[in-house]
Amino acid sequence: METSKTLQKWNHVAEIQLIYKTKVKASERPYIKSSKTVYQLALQCWNPDTIEFFEEFKILLLNQSNRVLGMYEVSSGGIAGTSVDLRMIFAAALKANAVSIIMIHNHPSGQVKPSEADMQITRKVREAGKIMDITLMDHLIITQETYYSFVDEGAL
Repeated sequence: METSKTLQKWNHVAEIQLIYKTKVKASERPYIKSSKTVYQLALQCWNPDTIEFFEEFKILLLNQSNRVLGMYEVSSGGIAGTSVDLRMIFAAALKANAVSIIMIHNHPSGQVKPSEADMQITRKVREAGKIMDITLMDHLIITQETYYSFVDEGAL
C-alpha cells in the first residue's frame, strides 16, 4: 500500500541547480579581436588529419568581454556536410553562460565559398540568438590553408 507521501511526489518539479565552476582565470582566456584570431584558435582545436576528410561544426563560446569560454563540437558528418541542430547550439551557449557565439565549420573540399545551407543556418542561428540575447558574432568556414568569415565578407 502506497503512503500519501509517495502519492504526492508527482507534483514536485525536479530540482535544477545552476553551478558555475571554472578552472581558467578570465585573464588566461583567449581574447577574440578578429576573424584571424578565431581561425588560429580553430586550427588548434581541429584534428589536422581529418580537416580534409569529413565536415565538423563547432561553436566558440564567448563571455561579455569577448574572451573564450570554450569550444563545443555541435556535430560531425560526412564529406559533403553535417547536421546542425539549433537546440544543441543554444543548449551549449546557455550552459556555458555565453553572451555570444562564433560558428565554425570546415569544408573538406578545400573551398571556402559558403553553400546555401551554410547561409541558411547562419540566418537561423542569428535570428534565434536575437530572441535569447545571444549574439552570433561570426561564422567561419575553414580549411587547412585559409578561411571565409561571414562578417569580413559582409554576409552577416
